[in-house]
Amino acid sequence: MSTSYEGSTSYQAGGQPAGERPSVGELLADISADLSTLMRQEVALAKAELTQSAKQASKGAGMLAGAGVAGHMVLLFISIALWWGIGNETGHGWSALIVAVIWAIIGAVLYSSGRKEMKKVPGVPRTTDTVKKIPSAVAGNEETR
Repeated sequence: MSTSYEGSTSYQAGGQPAGERPSVGELLADISADLSTLMRQEVALAKAELTQSAKQASKGAGMLAGAGVAGHMVLLFISIALWWGIGNETGHGWSALIVAVIWAIIGAVLYSSGRKEMKKVPGVPRTTDTVKKIPSAVAGNEETR
C-alpha cells in the first residue's frame, strides 16, 4: 500500500519511500512490534478467560457457602437428636462415637465429590491454544502447530 504525502513523494506502509526495500533493522523492529502486540493480546485474552472462570466459580462458591451455613444448622440439630436417640439404647458415650463416624464418612464422600468438581474448572483453553500457535506464526505458518 502506498500513500502520497505532500503531493510529491509516495510512501509505503511503515514510512518507506515507494520503491525502497526496508532495512533489516526496520524489519526486526516491525517483527518486534508485532510480537509485542501479539503478547499483549494473549495476556488480554488470558485475563478475560480467567475473569470469566473466576466469576463462575465465585458465584457457585457463594451459593454453596450459604447452603452450607443453613445445612450446618439442620445437621447440627439432627445430629443431636440422633445422638440422644442412639444414647437411649446404647449409652451416650457410644452414641456420640457412632454419630462422629457417620459424619466422617459423609465428609469423605463430600471431599471426594468436591475435588472432582474443582478439576472441571476450564481454566484458559483458548489462550493455551493460541499461545501454542505463536512459534508457527513467527515462522510464517499460522495454521500449523
